Amino acid sequence: MANSQYKLVAHNHAAFIEKSKQRESFQKAYDELEEEYALVKEMLSARARVGLSQEAVAERMGTTKSAISRLEAAGKHSPSLSTLKKYAQAVGCHLEIKFVPEHA
Repeated sequence: MANSQYKLVAHNHAAFIEKSKQRESFQKAYDELEEEYALVKEMLSARARVGLSQEAVAERMGTTKSAISRLEAAGKHSPSLSTLKKYAQAVGCHLEIKFVPEHA
């Protein structure tokens, strides 16, 4: 491996999020994206369960790796129901959507 002028920096994502949440503007933005983050987490978990790369999912869906990358990025893109169904099928799942009462 070639010498690099850059040094690796340790990153604790959970600690970063907790510290960032102390800023009101960050907390508001984070809360507004909560459902998108939950969706992305589900997508990444499903893909990991079957051991597929973004490239493999893209091939199964008939699209590109960059399209899958955008799909798996919270807050950047609102996928259609059709796209979510294709993604679910590509990772060996079915899509289930529920309306959950606010105060159950």
